[in-house]
Order: sequence, then structure tokens, then C-alpha cells
Amino acid sequence: MEWLSPGYLLFMMLFAGLRETDRRLTRRIAACATPGVHRTLSAVEECAQSSKLWCGAAVVMAAAGGRRGRRAAGAGLVALGVAQLAANGLCKRLADRPRPPKEWIPHDEVEDRPDSSSFPSGHTAAATAFTAAVLPAWPAAGVLCAVPAALVSVERVQSGAHYPSDVAAGAVIGLAAAWLVRRQRANWVS
Repeated sequence: MEWLSPGYLLFMMLFAGLRETDRRLTRRIAACATPGVHRTLSAVEECAQSSKLWCGAAVVMAAAGGRRGRRAAGAGLVALGVAQLAANGLCKRLADRPRPPKEWIPHDEVEDRPDSSSFPSGHTAAATAFTAAVLPAWPAAGVLCAVPAALVSVERVQSGAHYPSDVAAGAVIGLAAAWLVRRQRANWVS
């Protein structure tokens, strides 16, 4: 074992710690929701499925917000598309991580989860990207979008579809997508 570098050993210890933390948090979050919270989270996730919630929010912003609303809606939808392409089109294909084991999830919602890779959470990437792109263009609308975005992220772990690290990675992808859209938009304006 002389060939193992201290950096590699440290990485492996950190990775093992992350896996254990993921396991404990997944089990705890899946077990702690009351029936009312469980129903609320499921309803929000159903609305967010296939980006229906974010497309609906974009329509309302564009219709009710004038130029600012159209700008916010456009930025949100472009960022959402970039995030979904990165998360679902690229990262899920590269990281073939299985979903949390069904026996960890004490409710029947676990039967409705997809067969694709667990890493990263595409729902979280889309929700975060849309919200983070809307926020600078129309702060009040961005704050309103943050509530269902946070609920979607919690639901992905509570339902057994993802580990917390999958959700964290999805959020990072979403933030990066929003940043890229904002940066590109600034280049177009200048």
C-alpha cells in the first residue's frame, strides 16, 4: 500500500464520509414527513414534473410583468433548458448512480421514481436554474419561485428519488446555468 498517496487516502475518506452522510440523511428525511407534508411535497413535485410549474410561472410573468416579466421569463426558461441539458443530457449519462434502496423509504412513493441515474437531480437543477435566472431580472418573482424550488428539492430526497448529494449537485448545476445565461445576456447588451 506504499503507492497510495496521502491526497488519495484523504479523498477516499471524504468520499466514504459523504456516502455515510447521504445514507443517514436520506433515511431520516424519507421517514420524517407527516402525511400533510408528504401530500404537499408530492403535489409540488407533480406540478414541477416536465417543468410544467416553471413554464406556467414564465407565462404568468410574461403576461403580467411587462418588459421586466418577459425578460425574467426568458432568462428563466433559457437557464432551465441549459440546466436540464447539463443534468439530464450529460451528467446522468456519465454518472450511473443507483437510486436510494427502496427498503430505506417507508412509503409507497418510492415505486414512482424513474429508472435513470440518481446523480444529479434534474428536477432540482431545473428549479434552481429558473429561480436563480429570474431573481436578478425580477426579484419579487424570483423570491416567489424560490419557495416551490426549495420544496421540489426536499421532495426529491423525501420521496426516495435522490440522495441529498444528488440534490446539491443539481442545485450547483442550476446556479451555473443561471450564471451562464446572465453572463451571456450581459455580453449581448454591451
